[in-house]
Amino acid sequence: MRIHCKIVVIAVCFGVFLLLYFFGGNAADDPLLKEVDVDYNSSPSSPPEQEGHNVALKFTPTSHNEPRIRMGEPRKERKEATFLNRRDHVNAKRQRSDVGRGMWKRVAAEEVMHLAVVACGNRLDETLTMVKSALLFSIKRITFHIFAEDPLASQFEKGLNEWPKAVSAKFQYKIYPITFSVGNTEEWKKLFKPCAAQRLFLPVILKDVDSLLYVDTDVLFLRPMDDMWAFLKAFNSTQLAAMAPEHEIPKIGWYSRFARHPFYGVTGVNSGVMLMNLTRIRKTMFKNSMIPSGLSWEDLLHPLYQKYKNHITWGDQDLLNIIFHYNTECLFTFPCQWNYRPDHCMYGSNCKGAEEEGVSILHGNRGVYHDDKQPAFKAVYDAIHDYPFEENLFQSLFYPIQTKFLDTVNTLCGRIPQVFLKQIEKTMRKVYEQKVVRHAKPKQ
Repeated sequence: MRIHCKIVVIAVCFGVFLLLYFFGGNAADDPLLKEVDVDYNSSPSSPPEQEGHNVALKFTPTSHNEPRIRMGEPRKERKEATFLNRRDHVNAKRQRSDVGRGMWKRVAAEEVMHLAVVACGNRLDETLTMVKSALLFSIKRITFHIFAEDPLASQFEKGLNEWPKAVSAKFQYKIYPITFSVGNTEEWKKLFKPCAAQRLFLPVILKDVDSLLYVDTDVLFLRPMDDMWAFLKAFNSTQLAAMAPEHEIPKIGWYSRFARHPFYGVTGVNSGVMLMNLTRIRKTMFKNSMIPSGLSWEDLLHPLYQKYKNHITWGDQDLLNIIFHYNTECLFTFPCQWNYRPDHCMYGSNCKGAEEEGVSILHGNRGVYHDDKQPAFKAVYDAIHDYPFEENLFQSLFYPIQTKFLDTVNTLCGRIPQVFLKQIEKTMRKVYEQKVVRHAKPKQ
């Protein structure tokens, strides 16, 4: 009898133990969620669940090795809370993924800048150096539209494809043949420099591009192209293009002294750096001296050339001056430091903006990158041309320029080196801050 009683007592104890284990210990056997510190005090009005973050309940072991909920939920709700948080985590991941894809599509559509250049003859090396300068400092991605003669097309592809992958990721390029939609092709090619008149037809050819920056092959960016691109937002409702004045002083300006045709403003404009809203250009009917009702851009070019071809000296630039002479409300003018040429220093310094802020875009016309007439311009070109990608900007670019400028201080353009160096040094500091300082991890 005693033996049977002992067996019954043991069975009852074992049963009670199983019941306690089932109801009390099951939560201890659940796998712990990943620990996430949640501080509601930092933002009480916007709890993390509303921001798409995964909020996991944090468990803190007690002295009895039993997990407890830090945020104070009753124990009976643990399993339900665990399930809800796992489901929210999956939903939040899906939402973040969808939002991320949408944001990337918007960024890809909005953030890409477009830059066009026309290269013929022996302009290959000069054009690649221009492209290189744009990539060194720019923040947004760039699409390059390169118009080139057939022999140069394959050479451009070879040169651009040899650059490091980290650089190639910042841009894409398209190469186009030289084409003119109206008039005699050979006449257009010989209008001024080889193929330079191609820029007049960009609104007609690049029908899928909304806005574009055109530059000559002998242009160098000394600050991000993004800053020039920002001028598009400064346009008023009628402006559709932007250029810098040809000169700052009418008494020594070419147009104000010698032009035999209408031109914009007092000194004319220089087309070596031209920002364009192509969509507006394609939609506008331009006033002119030939037809009272106005003409579209494409219909205007050839009659305008036929009328003034015996009076123009600077080719397509003269035609642009004539167009904007009759359509002054369509042009936005930016300061001289955005198209800084030897004319701004060889007759004495006459670009106040460059003296105060430094040169933003250097335009080495007159072939000054390749001769010894203006050593200051050549010093900048040689330094950018020789700079090895992914090397330290200060050591491999800025310091060589500084050193070369020591030999130019006795020249008219080199006697104020800060004009050339101020903006490029400022730009390099920004690049350094973005690449190094901003990505430095704070101490834990």
